[in-house]
Formats: sequence, structure tokens, C-alpha cells
Amino acid sequence: MGLVAEVLLLPFAPVRGSAWVIGQVLREAERIYYDPATVRAELARLEEQLETGEIDEEEFDRREDELLDRLETPR
Repeated sequence: MGLVAEVLLLPFAPVRGSAWVIGQVLREAERIYYDPATVRAELARLEEQLETGEIDEEEFDRREDELLDRLETPR
């Protein structure tokens, strides 16, 4: 039965392969997004933007909260 199923599902192999690749890319993107080193670097850039006047306090607070939430999110 396994061989028959594989033969019948063979036309869908590209779709299954594409789904696997998309899953791998998504996992890697999430790993980078929640990586503490990445978040700390973004916090440093955010503080630099505040000091140079590129953003105001309100924008800084909003974005800082988002970044700190990412640090607290369990994987």
C-alpha cells in the first residue's frame, strides 16, 4: 500500500518539497527574529536613534516595548 500511495502522490512532490522549504525558511526567520543578540542590537540602534533625534520619546517607548516583548517570548 505504501508504494501505491507514493506513486499516486508523486505529482504532488513539488508541492510537498516547496512546503518543506517554506517551513525551513520560516523557522530560520523566527530564530533570527527572537534571537537575544539580534534584539539587543536593535535596542542599541533604537537608543542611538533617540539620542540623534531621529525618533521621539513616544516612538522610542513603543518600539522598545515591542523589542522587550520579543526577548520575553518563550520559544
